[in-house]
Amino acid sequence: MAIALRTFVILDSLQPQLASFIGKTARGFLPLPGMASLFVEIAPGIAVNRVTDVALKATTVAPAIQVVERAFGLLEVHDADQGAVRSAGQAILADLGLEEGQRIKPRIATNQVIRAIEPYQAQIINRDSFGMMILPGDSLFILETEPAGYVAYAANEAEKAANVKLVEVRPFGAFGRLWMSGTESEIDSARAAAIAALEGIDGQTPSR
Repeated sequence: MAIALRTFVILDSLQPQLASFIGKTARGFLPLPGMASLFVEIAPGIAVNRVTDVALKATTVAPAIQVVERAFGLLEVHDADQGAVRSAGQAILADLGLEEGQRIKPRIATNQVIRAIEPYQAQIINRDSFGMMILPGDSLFILETEPAGYVAYAANEAEKAANVKLVEVRPFGAFGRLWMSGTESEIDSARAAAIAALEGIDGQTPSR
């Protein structure tokens, strides 16, 4: 079975909000702020079970997220030792017979800021989110990535760069989605950091 490497990215230090969001929404072993994390997304999705097996047998990492869809599968593993996380990644690549450079280069599908959000829209967003609440008057940053897994990296780098609130992040499916809120200036800083982080990832550009 041919396996395509869609996302392969290491988060060197999970930021407090993203670590807490994963802890609130994931079904696996929950990470703590400051831990290193690896996100791997592959196709077809069912093969992520094999990827998880390889990572856990090779290292001490623990998995928080394993999503198995028909098209794509996503795995997140983490450890306090960044070396263990990197070793898990290398073990996965070796087992798949792939190199890191064969991952897909992330594409930004949506990148927008809504300034001074209206109260009713804030209420709608809050009903469907698992993170922090967006308040009326906040600015809202919305990001979509393809492949989906890279949106977690973007969220982590944005949180490093600015004092923002993580409203929602979905790192699986056809597109990854991120919502962040805050003051206008902080959201602009978060947006710039997220885009720069994604643009700094090399990889293959699939033909469309």
